[in-house]
Amino acid sequence: MPETKKSSKGISPKKLSDLKVVVLCIAAATTFWILNALNKDDYNTIVDFPIEMVYNSEAYMPVKKLPTSIEIEINGNGWDLLRKYFNINESPYPIELSDPAEKNYILTSDLKRTLGEFLSPTQLISVLEDSIHFQIDEIQTVKLRPVLDSLSFSMANNHRILDEIKFTPETISISGPSSILKTFNGVFPIQMNKNKIDTNIDQDVKLEIPKNLDDQLTLEQNSIKVQFDVVAFLNGNKRLKVKKVNFPRTVTMENEEVVIMINYLVDERKSDELKDLEFEAILNYSNRNKEDSTIAVIVEPMPSYLEQVRVEPATIKLKYE
Repeated sequence: MPETKKSSKGISPKKLSDLKVVVLCIAAATTFWILNALNKDDYNTIVDFPIEMVYNSEAYMPVKKLPTSIEIEINGNGWDLLRKYFNINESPYPIELSDPAEKNYILTSDLKRTLGEFLSPTQLISVLEDSIHFQIDEIQTVKLRPVLDSLSFSMANNHRILDEIKFTPETISISGPSSILKTFNGVFPIQMNKNKIDTNIDQDVKLEIPKNLDDQLTLEQNSIKVQFDVVAFLNGNKRLKVKKVNFPRTVTMENEEVVIMINYLVDERKSDELKDLEFEAILNYSNRNKEDSTIAVIVEPMPSYLEQVRVEPATIKLKYE
């Protein structure tokens, strides 16, 4: 007898052909059953139905991403439910907000009638959420006071900003959602992006909105003029003349040959004036520390234009005869 050829998997062509017929029959039956079922009414299902917040976009702006759907339970024809489940050719349900800044939610119970009409011929059974939350603010324009961001610049060693920083114009107009504008607390940070400043500044600086707020805020100007003077403080030191006050005859300094020095930073504009001053190290016996027999050195005069004053040694040890 002739042998029947088998496939590589050990199934004969006849059996493989019969298997294909069975599969096709099952697929056809399943498709017929689904189509027949979809044509029937009185099905219930839960769907995420698209919604759209409708408001005056010229007067209001969302602070957070708005909800785009709500969960609802509906009843109806199988085909209609299938289209709504997969959002096939379904327009979003418009929710009109006349004053969206007045409150940040809307009760879904207030939407049932109009939503039910919108879903026709499908019937609305229930809305699974009791409210829809959103955050939409009124758009405002405010004036903020410019201030230099201290992290955006640095001064050269021993250099200081003299007096107040001047800005032109004196205020910055900015528009955006009211709640975001409040976070600025009335001031707008200016980014200098400059390091080791050692000369007077008179330049235009570009105004920059924080990147995370770039799509919500609008500036009415692109730049601002920043002006301030810079002063250098110079390192200096002097030897002090020792002046003893109220010393008894029996008390001396432990080291009569000690050299007392004053180290300081001086405003460069006062350096000539400093040359004419005679500094003294005042040792007042009445102010001695009785526990360790020392006196703290007091420097006179002490002009206000000196900074980081350091006296070495700062105390003097006493010796009693």
